[in-house]
Amino acid sequence: MARSALLNVMVAAAMKAGRTLARDFGEVENLQVSLKGPGDFVSAADKKAERTLVEELSKARPGYGFLAEESAEIEGTDRAHRWIIDPLDGTTNFLHGIPIFAISIALEREGQIVAGVIFNPVMDELYVAERGGGAFVNDRRMRVAKRTALPDCVIATGIPHLGKPGHAPYLQTLGRVMMETSGVRRNGAAALDLAWVASGRFDGFWEDGLKPWDIAAGLLMIREAGGFASDLNGGDTMMQSGDVCAGNETIHRKLLATLARS
Repeated sequence: MARSALLNVMVAAAMKAGRTLARDFGEVENLQVSLKGPGDFVSAADKKAERTLVEELSKARPGYGFLAEESAEIEGTDRAHRWIIDPLDGTTNFLHGIPIFAISIALEREGQIVAGVIFNPVMDELYVAERGGGAFVNDRRMRVAKRTALPDCVIATGIPHLGKPGHAPYLQTLGRVMMETSGVRRNGAAALDLAWVASGRFDGFWEDGLKPWDIAAGLLMIREAGGFASDLNGGDTMMQSGDVCAGNETIHRKLLATLARS
């Protein structure tokens, strides 16, 4: 695929941060780790990757603002543009030596996501999308899966862990999805879950309580790959509510209906 100058900037930043993450992943037992909250850890590698992303993106596009997981929001002189970045989505996986984690970068222009990059440096999988330009993984065009019957589908989700509310109602929802699908997967990295829906690995995805940096790039990829994404009520408040349901048109509709049943 021919990348735009904008995507080249984003890919270069992700690749540079990814090289350091891959090295640190190889020495995961020696990482300095601090406790950020119950069941939610942040590592020295996480902070280092964020610094790299901010430095590289600022150098290429001075004036753009930032919304990032590990630091306060940075307001740029260019009020129309904002980077939304997660330097290490899947931190717990990373710290446990599980190679399912990613860097996620999205560009918001006047409130609309126009470009996204998700990079897993260990699997060497680079997912990119630009509004109106399609979605690609390692330069191959992505399309969402074509399955239309829930019993044939594998659905991804996130499971509330220690320190997060809603365990009991989640288990009821999970039970309904388990009864209607071929399987449910919990990978522990929402950005990659969304990229895998876009690439057709997963047929659908749902989760609530996510942050903008978890989902901004992935939502664009799903739509550019021919899929549908909404909040759990079928609306478009994902970036505000953190609730997401995604899949192809049919599975998105059927999954929403399953999630809504009491």
